[in-house]
Amino acid sequence: MTYDKPNPSRHKPLTIIVLVVAMLVAFAVVGYGYATPYLALNHLKRAVDARDAETVNAYVDYPALRTSLKQELTELLSRRVEAQKSENPFAALGALVGMALIGPLVDQYATPDGVIALLNGIPPSGKPGDVLHMAPAPAPSNGAGPQAASPAPSPSAEAPPAKPAPAKIAAHYRGIDEFVVTYRHDAESAPYSVILHRAGWFSWKLVAVDLNE
Repeated sequence: MTYDKPNPSRHKPLTIIVLVVAMLVAFAVVGYGYATPYLALNHLKRAVDARDAETVNAYVDYPALRTSLKQELTELLSRRVEAQKSENPFAALGALVGMALIGPLVDQYATPDGVIALLNGIPPSGKPGDVLHMAPAPAPSNGAGPQAASPAPSPSAEAPPAKPAPAKIAAHYRGIDEFVVTYRHDAESAPYSVILHRAGWFSWKLVAVDLNE
């Protein structure tokens, strides 16, 4: 009786296929993992544009955001007091008044409306009288043609105030588990950032702000 000797070369094609598939799967998982904060930011921005508070809530850690807002506003106003008290006592007094209003301002911004404002380039300034200013909602599209447009105002009519230029946005990783989105209107305006942290393998939540002033 004769026996066939095992032929290792028969298994090589199958082994190569398995290795290639495993590598492709690994690359796909890594690529998706890298893209997840960008995807989360896109979903959050779409929810913001649609004023979808329920979806916004799913992407925000409000207790962490509240803590961050309080800390950032306190530090911001403390720096203003130090910078202004020797030059303009009245300006420093205004900053001190602003400190007393930190709590109500934090309460306004640690909400879906506050997140909508933050993602539309409207951060808290911490100045006296500062309140949450909502970004205008997008105009509904009803498919009407040019004939349905509103008539042009008469020359004597008062022109509406100019809208602020949209903020320039830059997004990048700041560590494996932290993703930063920075907003800036122009070279003169102070930038600020919203910060997302990883929540699980592929999920992200907005947890903090950095007023950068």
